[in-house]
Amino acid sequence: MLLFDQKAQAAFKQNKAALVGLAFIVLILLIALFANILAPYDVRTQDIMQRLRPPSSHHWLGTDEFGRDVFSRILFGSRVSLFVGVTSIITAMVFGVLLGAYSGFKGGWIDQVLSKVIDSLMSFPSLLLGILIVSAMGPGIRNATIAIAVAYIPRFARIARGPTIVLKENEFIMAARACGATDARVIFRHIIPNLVGEIAVMSSLWISAAIIIEASLSFLGLGVQPPMPSWGMMIKTGVDALHMAPWLAVFPGVAICLSVLAFNLLGDGLRDLLDPKLIR
Repeated sequence: MLLFDQKAQAAFKQNKAALVGLAFIVLILLIALFANILAPYDVRTQDIMQRLRPPSSHHWLGTDEFGRDVFSRILFGSRVSLFVGVTSIITAMVFGVLLGAYSGFKGGWIDQVLSKVIDSLMSFPSLLLGILIVSAMGPGIRNATIAIAVAYIPRFARIARGPTIVLKENEFIMAARACGATDARVIFRHIIPNLVGEIAVMSSLWISAAIIIEASLSFLGLGVQPPMPSWGMMIKTGVDALHMAPWLAVFPGVAICLSVLAFNLLGDGLRDLLDPKLIR
C-alpha cells in the first residue's frame, strides 16, 4: 500500500497541468476567503462620476455603470462561484452516491424503480433542469445551489450504481454478508470506499460545470441577486454595454474560464492519482 501511495504521488507530481490547476484552485480559495482584505474598494459603493472608466492605475479592471470597481467585484464574485459550485456538488455527491449504491446493491424492483427515476432526470440537461427548479422555487443563491445539486444527483447515482452491481458479486462482499454484516455496513465499509476514485474525479470536473451553471443562472437573473456581485451577473451587465465598456464582460468571463480550466486540470490529475491502471 505504501508503494502504491508513492507511485500515485509521483504520478500526480509528474502531471504539471494538474499541479497548475491545483495551485490556481488554492489561489481562488484564498481570494474568496480574504476578498474583504484584498479588495481595494467597497463592492457596493457607487460613484457616478467614475462610471464606465476603462482599466487604469486607480481601477485596475475599470468600473461598471454605477462607478463600482470591477476588480473588487470579481474578487467577491469568487465567493459565490466557489460556494455554489462546491456546496452543490458535495450535496449531490452524498445523496447521489448513497442512492446509486443502494439501488445497485439491493437490485430487484427497487433498482428498477430508482433506475427509471434516475434516467428520467438525466434526460434533462443540467442547465435546463436547474432553470426549471429555480423558476419554481424563486431566484437566490440558496435555491440555485439546491437546483444544481438536484440536477447532479442522478449523475452521481449513475456512476455509483454500475460498479456496485459488479462489486456486490465479489467474494469479500459475500464473505461480509455471510458473517452477518448489515446492508448499511456493507455499503459504507466495502462498496463506497471502492468508488472513491471515480467519484473524486467526476466531482472535480462537475464543480467546474456547476460554476458555469451558476453563472448562467445569474446571467438570466435566476441566481444571485443584486447588490451581491456574481460573475454571471457581471457578464450580463457587460453584454448590455459591450460596445462602450467591453471590460465589463471580458474580465468576469476570463475569471470563469480560468476557474473551470483549473478544476478540469485537477480532475485529470486525480484520475492519474487514483487509477491504479494508469499508475502502472
